[in-house]
Amino acid sequence: MNEFMEFFNTSPAEDVSTSVKLLLLFTVLSLAPSILILMTSFTRIVIVLSFVRTSLATQQMPPNQVLIGISLFLTFFIMAPTFQEVNEQALTPLFNEEITLEEAYDRASVPFKDFMSAHTRQKDLELFLSYANAEQPESIQDIPLTVLVPAFALSEIKTAFQIGFMIFIPFLVIDMVVASVLMSMGMMMLPPVMISLPFKILLFVLVDGWYLVIKSLLQSFE
Repeated sequence: MNEFMEFFNTSPAEDVSTSVKLLLLFTVLSLAPSILILMTSFTRIVIVLSFVRTSLATQQMPPNQVLIGISLFLTFFIMAPTFQEVNEQALTPLFNEEITLEEAYDRASVPFKDFMSAHTRQKDLELFLSYANAEQPESIQDIPLTVLVPAFALSEIKTAFQIGFMIFIPFLVIDMVVASVLMSMGMMMLPPVMISLPFKILLFVLVDGWYLVIKSLLQSFE
């Protein structure tokens, strides 16, 4: 009964504070997919893992759910220092009512800008700066997110395709060798993919391919 009375006896200031927190929470949740995909390491990871599956020609193995799940957990692992910094500098002071919502936004953007700028090519950044007719920024923090985010996404896609190309090469060699052998034996009607698939899987398992791919992805963000 006392808890019920305390609920109705809360001050208007506390109601406003709770409403702001709920509004902030729903806003973050609605933008979470875009933030996760475009402002973190998720894009590079999921593209590279998709290249691995395509180069193996295993159709839907591993399934999309597995690839997305691995990409998400790797993203959380790589972005953990950034998320922790955002929580310490922006979210915790905001929930403690030490700073305003605008100050929290400015503080939260700093770690993300530091991360994205470290993996953004100057050429891609100049492209969006020139298109927006923006002045040359004096520091990383002067770059608006509307410019930095697409530049970072473009750089991540290019890097992911470069890694994917390197993954494709050994499997392409196996396909070419198998196709040449089948042609020399006069078995041109037999699809080379059916014969090369077991050899590609065997090679990938023997060299511990998933370990090497994940290791390369982690090292690419150092």
